[in-house]
Amino acid sequence: MRIATWNVNSIRSRIDRVEAWLQRTDVDVLAIQETKAREDQFPFDRFAALGYEVAHHGLNQWNGVAIASRVGLDDVRVGFEGQPGWGEPAAAEARAIGAVCRGVRVWSLYIPNGRALDDPHLEYKLQWLDALADAGRGWIAADPGAQIALLGDWNIAPQDDDVWSVAYYEGRTHTSPAERAAFQHVVDAGFADVVRPHAPGPGTYTYWDYTQLRFQKRQGMRIDFALCSPALADRVVGAAIDREERKGKGASDHAPVVFEIAD
Repeated sequence: MRIATWNVNSIRSRIDRVEAWLQRTDVDVLAIQETKAREDQFPFDRFAALGYEVAHHGLNQWNGVAIASRVGLDDVRVGFEGQPGWGEPAAAEARAIGAVCRGVRVWSLYIPNGRALDDPHLEYKLQWLDALADAGRGWIAADPGAQIALLGDWNIAPQDDDVWSVAYYEGRTHTSPAERAAFQHVVDAGFADVVRPHAPGPGTYTYWDYTQLRFQKRQGMRIDFALCSPALADRVVGAAIDREERKGKGASDHAPVVFEIAD
C-alpha cells in the first residue's frame, strides 16, 4: 500500500495537479493539509471520480485537513484527545483528522506555525505537539501492535541538515531548540521517521518558499514528515520525496512525501 502526505496550499487552486498526481503515482491514501476550504467548497466529486473516498475537516479559508483513500475510510475522527485550541475563547482549529484505511490509522496533521519566537502562537504550537505526543504514547501503550501513521506538515526542521542555511534560521521559528524538542517528544512517544532512511539529507527538502527563487536556488526546508508506530514502521519498504511536483506553474510550495508498506 502506498501512502502519502502533501500540504497542497489550497485544494481548490491545486485540484488539477492533485488529480493528475494521484493518477500518475498510484497512491492509495493521501493525507492532505492546508485545504483552505469549508466542507461545501471541497471538491469531493473530483476525488470520487478517481475512486477515492474523502474525509475532510475545514472551517474557513485557513488550515483544513483531509484524508483521501481508495482502500477504505473508517472510524473518522476529527481532532485527537487533548488537542488544544487557539483564540479567545480557545477553540480547536481544523488541524487534525484521522481515519482507518485498510487497517492503518492515518492522521493528517497541520501543526501550528509558531509565527515568531516571541509570539504566543509558538507556545500554542508547543502545547499542540506535547498533546499529540501524549495522545500517541497512549495509543501505543493501549495496543503495541497498533498501525498508526502521523502524517503532515510539522512546521519544524528537526535537524540542521533540514534547512538550507542554519545561520538564516537562527532566531526564527521552525529550528528553535524548543520546537525541535517538541518534535522529539513525539518520536520518543514511539513514532519513527520512516522516510529519512530512504531519502537522507542534507539538501533533501519538502518545502521551498515562493519568494526569492528559493526552489531554483535549492533553498528549502524539510518540514513534512511521516512518523509511524513501531508495528507500522516495520512494514515500510520504501519512501521518497517527490521534488518534481514542486516544479511548474501552479505548484504548491510543498512536495508530496510518499512511503510504501508491505501487505
